[in-house]
Amino acid sequence: MVTAAATARENEISDQAEFFRREGYVLAPGLFTPEEVGEIRTIFTRIHAEGVPGFYERGKPFSYDAITNPDDPLYQYPRVMQPHRFNDRVRGFTVLPKVAERLRAYFGEEPAAAQSMFYFKPPGARGQALHQDQFYLMVEPGTCIAAWTAIDDCDAENGAMLIVPKSNGTPVVCPGLADAQESYTSHFVPVPPGLKAQMVPMKAGDTLFFSGSLIHGSGPNRSKTRFRRAFIAHYVPATTQKLSRFYLPLARMDGAEFETGVQTSGGPCGTGWNGAGH
Repeated sequence: MVTAAATARENEISDQAEFFRREGYVLAPGLFTPEEVGEIRTIFTRIHAEGVPGFYERGKPFSYDAITNPDDPLYQYPRVMQPHRFNDRVRGFTVLPKVAERLRAYFGEEPAAAQSMFYFKPPGARGQALHQDQFYLMVEPGTCIAAWTAIDDCDAENGAMLIVPKSNGTPVVCPGLADAQESYTSHFVPVPPGLKAQMVPMKAGDTLFFSGSLIHGSGPNRSKTRFRRAFIAHYVPATTQKLSRFYLPLARMDGAEFETGVQTSGGPCGTGWNGAGH
């Protein structure tokens, strides 16, 4: 028997899917419970303190970020890349059923996990210039979807997310150069004419889903005491035929791994770029 609550939930997700297709993003308030947020925070606090040989070490940022100054807050708190590959509990959070059911509605088919990340964004950290995720993942056919979950409350002071609604309908472009004083990554995609960037304040536990073509980024953390931690995962259709090699193997929503073809096209920047370093 289908309950009224189940019907209401289906209608809510259906409405969200329509908004997602139109605007390129949708916010799911409180998708992660306070207990789940607390566990995620504890897991990554431990990973940062103890390190994971071969995967994560404090003071050794991901090579793509090119952070070499020991005084940079992101040198001491580098982002954690692909933790679902070495931590079973993180893998569980990456393939949560309540995340998967929304992704099925947004993709219109079964999703698969391609990437997980954790950002500490400590006080004083730079932000990330506007960019498009599909530029790096190079999903073929289709595109990726990000699920960006706030582990701390996010606002203008500590560097909340910036998005450009409806930019999911614009082409994925070869980026220009970002301002190194404001962004720890070098790529920058300008806002297309007629569109406007907007901030998305979030509470811990909120999840922002957005299309791989959506232009997005974040400002610096100008707080002197507050972190802006976030757990992020990227997903692709399970029928994906080609993908940048850094994101392989993929994980189904039951956690099982599988392979697909490696993307070699170079995307909008041509054959000199293959996305593998992102």
